[in-house]
Amino acid sequence: MKKVIYLFVIGAIMSSCSSKPHYTIKGKIDGSDSITFYLQKREGNKVVSIDSAISKKGAFTMKGGVIDYPQMIQLVAGNTRKRTSFYLENSEISVTSSLDSLFNAKIFGSKTQDEYKTYIDSNKPLSDLYSRIIIKYQSASQSGNAAGAELFEKQGDSIQTEMTKLQKNFVRTHPSSYVSPSVAVGLSYEMEAEEIESMISGLDTAIAALPQIKDLRARVAVMKSVSVGQKAPDFTMSDVNGNPVALSSKIGSKLLLIDFWASWCNPCRQENPNVVKTYNEFHKKGFDVFGVSLDQKKEGWVKAIADDKLSWTHVSDLQYWNNSAAKLYAVNSIPANFLLDETGKIIGKNLRGEALYKKVTEILGGKK
Repeated sequence: MKKVIYLFVIGAIMSSCSSKPHYTIKGKIDGSDSITFYLQKREGNKVVSIDSAISKKGAFTMKGGVIDYPQMIQLVAGNTRKRTSFYLENSEISVTSSLDSLFNAKIFGSKTQDEYKTYIDSNKPLSDLYSRIIIKYQSASQSGNAAGAELFEKQGDSIQTEMTKLQKNFVRTHPSSYVSPSVAVGLSYEMEAEEIESMISGLDTAIAALPQIKDLRARVAVMKSVSVGQKAPDFTMSDVNGNPVALSSKIGSKLLLIDFWASWCNPCRQENPNVVKTYNEFHKKGFDVFGVSLDQKKEGWVKAIADDKLSWTHVSDLQYWNNSAAKLYAVNSIPANFLLDETGKIIGKNLRGEALYKKVTEILGGKK
């Protein structure tokens, strides 16, 4: 009898171990016989495979270990571009589709994916409208209809504002959702440090401890270090001839604009004439520019400098978004700029178009 009880206890322990939370993915992908499917996720700047399975007559099963928290992954068909994204968590998740429309697969079994779909669906009307406006804007621009292009641009900006409101509201009303960190990160690129802090301060403890939110807090700290009123951090980078140039060596002009841009960035190239106009008019009065490029190839960088007639000092480490100065200044989108006074204190940020010209005119005065 004791042996029976003992065996029962062992069985119970083994049963409890086997029922430990884990993920199971059951795929039914028509037209995918003998194809290897990979489960991939992003880690930093890399994409890594965490699981795989070979389909048999269109069906496959993946059984993995414990997922610490729900996270967005991709299911990729072999070495093709056919894939779909969804939130993976510790549950049984079904993926149903045909191979040719894998991007539109039906996902069931993930609570977080359901929340994400609700979020996407709520934004879809505005997102579809925005896409139609962009098409009209591009058509007007290409046909030389400046008035029409301006009208559609304003309409697009208005729709973007409404979409941003919806996204911020989602984060505010879903403090315990594992979708909220991704939404918050997307929003943060157009927000100042204090607003980001306010947005993430309402998140539940478990969500606030996730890597995405920790990274946001670290970014906020960097953003505060380069906010208006702060001393601009010094850095050294090579110019087009390979000579190192320190930012500190340029400080001393009445005004110095640190201009982050790249030859491949269309908005940057469109903004360059505004910077050139301000530079040409106010350089003799003490306005200077220090261009920092996020290019990868020197040839394109140097050609753009010549083509756009950017006659000031330019530096780059040719590391694209890993540009060390961009990281130091929390630059996540370009064009971006910082206006410094003669002591190296930041007195303005992201002054574009007429805003830059007006600011410089205000400080240095207009034409004599």
